[in-house]
Amino acid sequence: MGEPMEDGGGAGRSADGGGGDEEAPKGTLEEESPQRNSRNMERLCAGVAVMMAITPKDYETKYWPELKSAIDQLLRAIPGQYLPLSYEQVYSCVYKCVCKQLSERLYEDLVKHITNHLETLSVQLQSHAGTDCRCYIEKFGFSLNQYLQALQGIVPVFNYLNRFYIELKLKQDLTAELKKLFVKFVADRHIDTLISLLDNVHLRPLSISPSVISTLIINLHKIRPEYAQLRPQLFARYIPNILPPCSINELNQYKQEVQQMQRDLLTHPEFFSGDQGRKRPCEDDLSLKVPETCLSSANSSWQ
Repeated sequence: MGEPMEDGGGAGRSADGGGGDEEAPKGTLEEESPQRNSRNMERLCAGVAVMMAITPKDYETKYWPELKSAIDQLLRAIPGQYLPLSYEQVYSCVYKCVCKQLSERLYEDLVKHITNHLETLSVQLQSHAGTDCRCYIEKFGFSLNQYLQALQGIVPVFNYLNRFYIELKLKQDLTAELKKLFVKFVADRHIDTLISLLDNVHLRPLSISPSVISTLIINLHKIRPEYAQLRPQLFARYIPNILPPCSINELNQYKQEVQQMQRDLLTHPEFFSGDQGRKRPCEDDLSLKVPETCLSSANSSWQ
């Protein structure tokens, strides 16, 4: 009697269709729910990908023109001048281009655009080379300083490109590569003329502001330290450790150089040395004389 009751109960549940029919669809829904959620997520992701996709036309008409305009503003900005530039918006353009596998093209366009700018600049500088040496030196110094200031804005804007393409794939650095562009297309073409003019300027003190020459020499050494080997004496006046260490045997030579420099300054028409009324005539500058006791003590210390 027990087995029929169990069979009958089972038959009764199936016949009523209450418990059996309600539980079967619930189980089916529970099994299909994760699948439906997965399909929905795939459709959503596909839709977002389509919305965020950057076509070549979008890059050429929207993203690159905006980046190109920002680069031009940075390259032409006067140092210290305020730029009405949205760095967040420009950085967002770079980020989207890199995420959409446009890193190679973006880097090529960046290099090409800056190269065109530097080639134009080189031609402009050349027009001043044979006319006015003062204008040429000042213009070159200003252009180099302006370019280095521009890099302080361009490199951070393209930081995402630098981190995930230039450094990671090309094993290079954006700042170093952009400095090499200036060396290749501007500095190398003018360095011989520039060094020769700077040597002549040294023979005419104060013909050009010392701060202009100092900034120019330091910036030349910054973009390419090898330039110092062309005129070590010239670069050593503004940058330490260019020449080898001094020896005791060279003290007289340095003393003569200082004396010649002071004589040149005294003969310059724009140099004012102050009140000389209390100085006895034909008196040598005591600061230029090295006491014999100092020399002897120095010799003993070196020995």
